[in-house]
Amino acid sequence: MSHYVVVGFGPAGAATARLLAERGHSVRVVTRSGRSPEPGIEHVALDAADGEQLIAAARGAAAVFSCAAPPYHRWTSAWPPLAAALCATAEATGAVLVMLGNLYGYGPVDGPLTEELPLAATGPKGRVRVAVWERALALHEQGRIKAVEVRASDFFGPGVTDGGHLAARVVPRVLRGKPVSALGDPDAPHSWSYLPDVAGALVEVAGDERAWGRAWHVPTEPPRSTREMVDLLAARAATGPVAVRPLPSAVLGVASLLSPLIRELKEVRYQFDRPFVIDARAYEARFAQRATPLDEQVGATLDWWRARLEA
Repeated sequence: MSHYVVVGFGPAGAATARLLAERGHSVRVVTRSGRSPEPGIEHVALDAADGEQLIAAARGAAAVFSCAAPPYHRWTSAWPPLAAALCATAEATGAVLVMLGNLYGYGPVDGPLTEELPLAATGPKGRVRVAVWERALALHEQGRIKAVEVRASDFFGPGVTDGGHLAARVVPRVLRGKPVSALGDPDAPHSWSYLPDVAGALVEVAGDERAWGRAWHVPTEPPRSTREMVDLLAARAATGPVAVRPLPSAVLGVASLLSPLIRELKEVRYQFDRPFVIDARAYEARFAQRATPLDEQVGATLDWWRARLEA
């Protein structure tokens, strides 16, 4: 049994902490607010951007998982101090730094996204995520820390409530047979990373030194458009057919005036206006984690949402 620290308890942090606990490890979760303990998981309230506090909390950990997600509109100010504290903690404790990343750093590209693509983001959120990873990678290459990044596409699955792509704004409406509004082109092929597969990849690379020192893409099922995903959900829920309508630009513009989240989505709108496909063959060629079959993803997601709405 090993000891691990998970920074952040959003969907990915919670899934990772619970997977580690299910496998018999001890887990300490670091968040600003803390929460009640659960089997195998201790929750600690502290500011993870405070390096001294984080180092103290991570003593004895085999790995530190960076799963925190600052609010979108604070990324450029919140990520640098958090990244500095994470790297300092990895150096002071010897723990492997396992970073959950996304695909923003590549910027708009034609064709499938591979780990070999240059990190050529043009927007501030993409650039700050590039800087976070490049800092950790430089320290790894200097032999000062052990670091690895796992990059996922948009989350899908049990526990995913944030965002509007296939979460709170979509699945409950599908369960009621109500029309769904889609950001961008609802027929553009899109990769959806299943949350348990994200957690599985994070945990796998933490314990395999062959993974360290580079980025990997989460094993993900072949792309499906938003319309196709809604059709699958509605068919499984027996509520279909459910209409899928593009969100009008005028509505998005008005909403962006009221919501910082919607306003910040403009930078990554290209991900939904055109095909956005992840290639995870490099990961699959070396490690055991595989994407959960899509039918299982859909069934588990609907079961989770039904239980949540009934509660």
